[in-house]
Amino acid sequence: MTGSRTPRRERLRRDEAGSVAAELVLLTPLLILLLLFVVALGRLSGARLEVDGAAAQAARAASIARYPATAVAMAAQTATAALGSDHVTCAQLTVTTNTAQFAPGGSVAVTVTCTVALSDLTGLRLPASESVSSRAVAVIDTFRSVQ
Repeated sequence: MTGSRTPRRERLRRDEAGSVAAELVLLTPLLILLLLFVVALGRLSGARLEVDGAAAQAARAASIARYPATAVAMAAQTATAALGSDHVTCAQLTVTTNTAQFAPGGSVAVTVTCTVALSDLTGLRLPASESVSSRAVAVIDTFRSVQ
């Protein structure tokens, strides 16, 4: 009995020769697409975290300014510097500063919008870019002189 099983096992092994290569050829494109999707999600979540931090820093910088025009300029400069130091490249960066309540005890609101490019991740049918936006509000000290 054992003599009759051995040739059959060898025949089955020969029939399966190359099946791993065929499976690998079929699965490789799917694995690459999955990897590109993970990269896209990582890029968007990382940009969201960095934009949140940049908005908070920009709002704080604007709340320290003495004049509304200076607050707008400081917010834009701080947001650009914060994203640049974190190596976030935005296809388009927009910093909007609301100084309507720019008075002691008031607040200043900064909205940072960063357009993240996804066009280099081909094959996923994702949009070419995605906008990530964050808003932060900082209170102006009640005991500070504001013009």
